[in-house]
Amino acid sequence: MTQPNTNPSQPPSNRPTVHLPYFDYLLDVLKEGNEDVAKSFGRHVHWGYWEQPADATLDSDDFELAAENLTAQVCQAGAVSHELSVLDVGCGFGGTVAHMNERYAQMNLTGLNLDERQLERARATVLPIGDNQIDFKQGNACALPFPDQSFDVVLAVECIFHFPDRKQFFKEAYRVLKPGGYLALSDFIATKPLLPVTRIKLPAFGFYGKCNLQFSAEHYQQLAESLSFTVTTEANITKNTLPTYSYLRRFS
Repeated sequence: MTQPNTNPSQPPSNRPTVHLPYFDYLLDVLKEGNEDVAKSFGRHVHWGYWEQPADATLDSDDFELAAENLTAQVCQAGAVSHELSVLDVGCGFGGTVAHMNERYAQMNLTGLNLDERQLERARATVLPIGDNQIDFKQGNACALPFPDQSFDVVLAVECIFHFPDRKQFFKEAYRVLKPGGYLALSDFIATKPLLPVTRIKLPAFGFYGKCNLQFSAEHYQQLAESLSFTVTTEANITKNTLPTYSYLRRFS
């Protein structure tokens, strides 16, 4: 999505409590030196993308590549190229920043996350290459701690469902983007027939923490239009991610 930019700045937030049990689990297992988990989720913590799902071999090497491919899809949607300033919101262990760092030059790359533990791993494992600059910063996606018009691209890879308010995040992304900048994201989207199911009340904090899956493609279209974004790319990649579920059963 590309847009003009006129919104006023917002003050940075205080550090709220983070409750994401799956990251508690991952961090513990990574400390134990589990090679399969490190290869699968020690860099990217999101689903995989297979161009040909039927060809998925579902070993750790296959999933590692598929996770990298999903990141590439989001970067492509955001028109990421050389010599840009890019913000990855909900950056996890820094995998998307690492992906860009390894493929593009003269980049100013920033990863933002609420959880300082995730950022500690990112800082230790993702180091700038060549003339790239990298910064990992603790902060709130709904009150981005950056000045207006700071970035050419804002990314959010499989994290927006954790944010307390998608509209407020969009406002903040709009504010920190330069004129003509791009916001690119991946999210779990319910089809219209399944939307009622997403409204069933579940425990507030499960293994994946607090999630809001009550957003459809139509909701995103309306939200983008209300904030003067122009939707340039929209893709349903459900079938390309389905092998992820079979792979995850290995860890259950």
